[in-house]
Parts: sequence; C-alpha cells; structure tokens
Amino acid sequence: MNWLGGQFVRTKLNSPLGYIVLLTLAAILAYVVASVGIKIGALILVVIIVLPSILLAVFDLNFGIKMALVASVLVGFLSKIKELPFGLSLDALLFVMFFGLLIKQSRVKDLSFAKSPISALILIWVSLNLFEVLNPAAISRLAWVFTVRSMAGLILLYFIACYAFNSAKAIFSMLKFIIFLAFISALYGLKQEFFGFSEAEMVWLYSDKKRLQLILQWGRLRIFSFFSDPTNYGIFMAYMSTFCFILSTGPFKLWKRFMLIFGGVLMIMGMAYAGSRTPFVLVPFGLMVFLVMTLKKEYIIVIGAVCMLGGVVIMKSSSNAVMYRIQSAFVPSKANDTMDVRNNSRKFIQPYVYRHPLGFGLGSTGVWAARFTPDSFLANFAHDSGYLRVAVELGWIGLIVICLLLFMILRTSIYYYIRVKDPKIKVIYLGITVVFFQLSLANFPQEALTILPTSIIFYLLLAITVKLKDFDTVALNAAREQYDDDTGFSDIEDLSDNNRGLTAN
Repeated sequence: MNWLGGQFVRTKLNSPLGYIVLLTLAAILAYVVASVGIKIGALILVVIIVLPSILLAVFDLNFGIKMALVASVLVGFLSKIKELPFGLSLDALLFVMFFGLLIKQSRVKDLSFAKSPISALILIWVSLNLFEVLNPAAISRLAWVFTVRSMAGLILLYFIACYAFNSAKAIFSMLKFIIFLAFISALYGLKQEFFGFSEAEMVWLYSDKKRLQLILQWGRLRIFSFFSDPTNYGIFMAYMSTFCFILSTGPFKLWKRFMLIFGGVLMIMGMAYAGSRTPFVLVPFGLMVFLVMTLKKEYIIVIGAVCMLGGVVIMKSSSNAVMYRIQSAFVPSKANDTMDVRNNSRKFIQPYVYRHPLGFGLGSTGVWAARFTPDSFLANFAHDSGYLRVAVELGWIGLIVICLLLFMILRTSIYYYIRVKDPKIKVIYLGITVVFFQLSLANFPQEALTILPTSIIFYLLLAITVKLKDFDTVALNAAREQYDDDTGFSDIEDLSDNNRGLTAN
C-alpha cells in the first residue's frame, strides 16, 4: 500500500504504472464514447476534466486564475462553434474561486493589499455600481443585474489575485502564461490570414450581414484569431507586443529576450492583419511613453529611426488593404467616417449626461439595453467609447470616479517603477505602466477595459502592481545594509513590513 500510495502522491503517476493507468482509462473512455455517442462522451469528459479542475481552482488560486485566462481567450472562439453561456461559466468560476479565497483567509489572513489606494478606489467604484440599482432614471433593473454580475466577477478577480500572488515566482509565472496566450493567439491569427478560416468560423461570419460588412473590407477578411472581433484582437496584440518589446530590454537571458522580440513581431503582424485603426495608434503611443520614462539615448535612437520609417510608410500611397488601414489611423481625412460618428454621438448625449449625474443605470445602453429595453432611445445608441458608456450609465459622477481610479493606477505604477531596485521588477513595472497608458487611451475610441480577455488581464496587472514591490529583495538587502541593529529592524520580516508601507504613499 505504501508503494501504491507513493505512485500517486510522490511521482504523481509519472512512472510506468502511471502510464499504464492513464492508457487504460483512455481506452475505457474511447470505448464508452463509441458505444453511447458523442454527447454522453462529452458529458463524461466534463465530469472527468472540468469538475476536478474547478475543485483544484478552489484550493489553488493561481491555477484557477490561469483557467480564467484560458476561458477568457477562448470564449469568443467557442461561441462561434456553439451558442452556449460561456461568459456565465467564467463568472461562475470566479465566484467559486472567491469561495476558495474565503476558505484560505480563514486560515491565513493577508489583507496588506487593502492598504493600497487602488483597492480603496475599486471599492468606491463597486459601491457606486451597486448603488445604481436605486437610480430613479434606470429603465430596467434586470439589465442592472446582468451588467453588475460581470463587473462583480472582475472585481473579485482583483482581490483573488492579490491574495494568490504571494511570491515573485507566482507573479513571474502568471506573466509568462499571459505572454504565452498572446503568442498562441498571434499564431492562430496568422494561420487565419495565410491558411484561411475554419468552416465553423466561415459559417459564423456569413450568418450576420452586418458582421460580414465589418470584417470583409477592401476585398479581404480581417483576422480575429480566437476573439469576438478584429478590434478586440488588435488591441490585445498591440499592448502585448509593446509589453514584450519592453521586457526584452530587461536583464534576462539572451534566448528569452530573443523570444520576447520574436513574439512581439508576430503580435505586430497579427495586429496589422486585424486591420483595426485603434491598435495602430497604441503601439507608437506606448513607445513614446516608454521613452519618456527611460530617457536612454540608445532607445531614443532606435525608436526614433523606427518612427521615421513608419512615417515614410504612412505618407506613401498604397493600394494594399492592410497598408491603407494603417495609414487611415494617422491620416484624419481617411478616418473621418468613424470619427464623425463618434463625435456626433458624444455631442448628442452630452446634454442628457449633464442632467443625470448618476446616468441612466447599468445596462441602459449596449447589448443588455437591446435585450431588455429595446424601445428606449439608448438601446441603439452607438456609444463606442468606454468612457462615454460610463457617462451614460453612471453619469458624470461615475465618469469622475473611473478617471480618478485610472489616474491612481498610473500614479502608483510609476511610483513603484521609480522606487524599486531589482532590475527585473523595475522593467516589469515599466511594461505594466506603459500598458496602463495604452489601455487608458484605447478606452476612448473603444470599450477596451470591458472586453475579454483584456478586462481579465487589466485586473491581474492591477494586482501585480500592488503586490510585486513586496518582493524587491534588492531594496530589502539595501535597507539591511543601511541600518544597524539599533534601528529596530531585527529581521527580514520587519524590513518587509516597512517595504509594504510604500503602498500608503
């Protein structure tokens, strides 16, 4: 029995016996599927794989977060194959993980992240969203329920991640996983461009005339990888490529830096073939923020040369569909159509926003409005912008709160970038800060902060911003050397607590 227990516990079935057991189970499953049909077989797979994974997510929050990331990337892809409530499943996973967090907090309490001003403003944002159920101008309470459900899941993810990221290793592992998902997304998008779309994707494309008009432009289909649309995919590729390029300047092994650059180039290609204008602006904007924060001559020369080359490309006329879309992002005369629509929408709704400080309630515009209040004047309102949607649904008070939150996020990430000493942690803070700037800009013409998987990644990066500085061992060692025993810092835990005090600044 001891030997058998060792096969399962110590070797985790990574042994000849384990291979035999797994092959036997696979053969049994194949026989059952062949006998009872694919539907029953799929149900068995759910029981065997999904349920144990959910149980594991309760006790291993880092594993659960990675599951949520995978689900957020694939939800658009799976929705094209079968219309099922995948988004609801993701929300359920987040609530299950929060239950696991409560269990862990009962044993090991860690609320240090609650001292951060980011956490305080997030709680204010949550309170405002919850208070919207009492908004007298709200047209539908049911729309509020569906909207606040998704928002609550994302907020819970922030607190789950703050607790789960209890070491630098956990944070580095999560960042590697996010980059890996971006790399796979880039590859699949390039597969669509050079080898074509799958049958299920083509059926999905041609099932909606308006959708086809948006994706079929200049005689070519814009790629969207696993995502819901090309714009969503392009924004993801834009900020992740910039993040990879910035990390490649860090003190990492040469082969890792090469892989980051290689992955970033593939992401840029995916962004270009997606053909959305907003991402084309995000990359140079992110690089400019990077230059301002570093002010290193070698970076200025390289990025300056790249921008000059890009300027030549933009000015040169082209009949290529991809190049035309890139040029239209920087030449106003080629983008007047969409810009005029957005400007007219803002001008139309501004008087209503001024008169409704709390807005018209959550879900008063967009998908939920079209579903629950199709006869309202906001049901077909083209809000486009994430900020404009906040102004409509939560009024100018909500707009002030979200802007304060974004300001505090940028301030905090810049503050820790300056303060930390570890070069690896410093370059990560630099990359995260640039991504926050990009997403703040992208949220003006698009709903960048509420689309999957960006919404998931945004809150994970928030948690990393709050927690990563606690693992700056270089700063802790420097503090050790600076103070002697009379200072009161008798051990490393005292120094760690002092370092965590930076959160309040």
